[in-house]
Amino acid sequence: MERLPSWLRQHLAALRAVVVLTALLGLIYPLVTTGIAQALFNGNANGSIVQSGGKDVGSAIIGQSFTDKDGNPVAKYFQSRPSAAGDGYDPTSTSASNLGPEDIVDTLPVPGAKDEQGNPDQGRQSLLTQACARSKAVGELEGVSGARPYCTPDGVGAVLKVFPDHAVSVNQACPATPFTATYQGLKVECGKPGEDYATGRTIPVKGNAETPAVPADAVTASGSGLDPHISIAYADLQAPRVARERGLPTDQVKALIGEHTTGRALGFMGEPAVNVLELNLALDGS
Repeated sequence: MERLPSWLRQHLAALRAVVVLTALLGLIYPLVTTGIAQALFNGNANGSIVQSGGKDVGSAIIGQSFTDKDGNPVAKYFQSRPSAAGDGYDPTSTSASNLGPEDIVDTLPVPGAKDEQGNPDQGRQSLLTQACARSKAVGELEGVSGARPYCTPDGVGAVLKVFPDHAVSVNQACPATPFTATYQGLKVECGKPGEDYATGRTIPVKGNAETPAVPADAVTASGSGLDPHISIAYADLQAPRVARERGLPTDQVKALIGEHTTGRALGFMGEPAVNVLELNLALDGS
């Protein structure tokens, strides 16, 4: 029997390799790893689903919002940190905002203008203004000062565009009153929507705000947009409100915070944090 041509033998060897590797890596390996995961880490492998009353209510590793249909915080629940994933905590859109610390100038909405979809122009808030607005809202909800450096009292970034003969508070749309009347002898004007201030010198103004009462994780989203935890400081800030809304002693609510606080990863990485979903479920069961 004559030997097969070398080119045909090479193709058959390649075909056998494809079949063997497909069986090993595409069938056997996934089945083995899935079986081990289901046997040893069943909860984690299935999404760390949290149940209440026999129903799935969320995941221990994916955050969620505790708001009403209009997006307002439900006062009897602890609030999660902000999320930039889709409409919030969307696992299919996990991401950060990709805005950095130099993103401090808003694009003001132009009255009567429309966006590419034909909707009324909403403008665009800078990362600074997002943090300022969130801090103001959290301060009002919790009954503390929402003031923080580089923020105006009305909750936008305190940023000036400075020109030779005047300055503009570019994040405060007219007819708002600028957060400062003058800057280095120049009159400060409110921002005019649609006006191009690109040639002005950008000056963020720190102001006189001291250490903010509202923690950083209450005003910034996590890198994944799915973080289910908040800091102990943010949980403690919310405890009096939740206790008051539920008619519970504040000490009892703080005790529950302690019970649902996780330690540092591996004992030294990161900071202790509070799982919001589990804490709110514990409150509902108390």
